[in-house]
Amino acid sequence: MINEEIKDKEVRLIGPDGEQLGVFSGKEAQKMADEHNLDLVKIAPQAKPPVCKIMDYGKHKFEIAKREKEARKNQKVISIKEVRLSPNIDDHDFNTKVNQGIKFLKSGDKVKVSVRFRGREITHSAVGKELLLKVKEQMSEVGVVEKEIKLEGRSMVMFVSPKKA
Repeated sequence: MINEEIKDKEVRLIGPDGEQLGVFSGKEAQKMADEHNLDLVKIAPQAKPPVCKIMDYGKHKFEIAKREKEARKNQKVISIKEVRLSPNIDDHDFNTKVNQGIKFLKSGDKVKVSVRFRGREITHSAVGKELLLKVKEQMSEVGVVEKEIKLEGRSMVMFVSPKKA
């Protein structure tokens, strides 16, 4: 709440420099803020009496937005890349897929390795598990398994995240 939105009878007032001015009526506090050509902003509505501060509200909002933008800039977005395999994959194709997964891990992305079963292949889920264990072994240098092997519907899935340096 700012300026005329503050309807409290009494407020504890903090000056523009951060010093406590005391308890004033809401109208008096608004007058003091107007004298300084600043806004009266309620900063602690749950206190008894509520705490208000005399400040430049536009500048305050700008600084908050600037801090949030800075925080977002320092965040690292981690995306999940998927490597799909099939139970009857050939050695060369398998190596290509594993190398692709390693490349994703080196660039800092998480990798979802999935083995997709079609038709009656699901009866041979042990083959898929063997395949994922082989992938796990080959990616162990650059990645660590985040979520273990799990059968979800018609596919077996494992998540690998990059190792911390």
